[in-house]
Parts: sequence; C-alpha cells; structure tokens
Amino acid sequence: MSKDSKLIVLFLAFTLALTSVECNSEGDALNAWKLSLSDPNNVLESWDPTLVNPCTWFHITCNSQNSVIRVDLGNANLSGPLVPQLGFLANLQYLEVYENQITGRIPSELGNLTHLVSLDLYDNKLSGLIPASLANLRYLRFLRLNNNKLIGSIPAGVLQLIQWGSLQILDVSYNNLAGRTHPTKAKGLAITSIVQDPKA
Repeated sequence: MSKDSKLIVLFLAFTLALTSVECNSEGDALNAWKLSLSDPNNVLESWDPTLVNPCTWFHITCNSQNSVIRVDLGNANLSGPLVPQLGFLANLQYLEVYENQITGRIPSELGNLTHLVSLDLYDNKLSGLIPASLANLRYLRFLRLNNNKLIGSIPAGVLQLIQWGSLQILDVSYNNLAGRTHPTKAKGLAITSIVQDPKA
C-alpha cells in the first residue's frame, strides 16, 4: 500500500471515529433526558443507549451523517424536566415537545442549538425565565412557548431575531410574562406574529 493510500485510509478511519463519537454523544444526551422523564406510555422504549447511534429510535430523525435533526415528542404524556444535555444535539433543527407535562426551567444550553428552526414547548408546565441564550438561534422560525408558567419578559435578543427576518412566529401567550408586544410585519414577505397576553 502506498503512502498516499495509507494516509487516505487513516483519514477515513479518523473521520468515521469522529462521526461515531458525535453520534454516541447525541445518544448519551437523549438517554440522559429519558432517564429524567416519567414515560407511562413507554413511548421512549426504543431509546436504547447501547446502539451505535439514536437514528433507529422512534420519534428521532437523523440526517445522512447519522446526526439527530428532529425530536418529535408532542402529546406523548411525558413529565419531568428538559435537561442541559439537549444542548449537545449540535445539528438539531426541530425540538417538538408540546402538550406534555414538562416542568422546570428552559435550559440555557438550548441556545447552543444554532441550527434550530422550530422550538415547540407549548402546553407544558415550564417555569422561570425565557433564556437570553435563545437569541443565538439565528435560523429559528417558530418559537412557541405558550400555555406554560414562564415569568419575566421576552429577552431583547429574542425579539431581535424578528428584525433579522428569521423568526416568523413567537407565541408566549398564557404565561405570566410582563410587558406588551404587538403584531409586527418584518421586512420582505415574512409575516411575524407575536402573540402575548394583553396587559391593561
């Protein structure tokens, strides 16, 4: 085998090892979340941490590189917290965890999910502040946090996402947030809807 061939084989092995490590870390992150949840209907039964990656798990979608891009757990009768480890899902685009009994705070680590397009956490029992780190989600188009127990105000950086033209729907109604917002039309063709409880 020539020196060039050896280098190519070595490079491919290194790339494969990196991919495997990334996939395992994603599986570890999702398994950490599973362990913190109550799952009376066993919707997470297929989440087996001993597999090479989580791409064969139900409610998980991966890209061609076997990296998680979707978590679909809407209306799954889950209870428990979101965990900081979710911030390790580097290529995640959709986090759909609406209509459950999710409690606790929204982890600031979700601000690491810079490919996120949709964050749907509505109809849960989340409390605390909306993390300012969500302002890092430059590709975010849908942010639905309505029907929770959130307090404080919408971070200025999150509102800035509207002016940049990416965020199209921001629904924070039926929480305990302060301040008022009004529907806004962004530049171009994008229509941004901001839904928040009206204050007198």
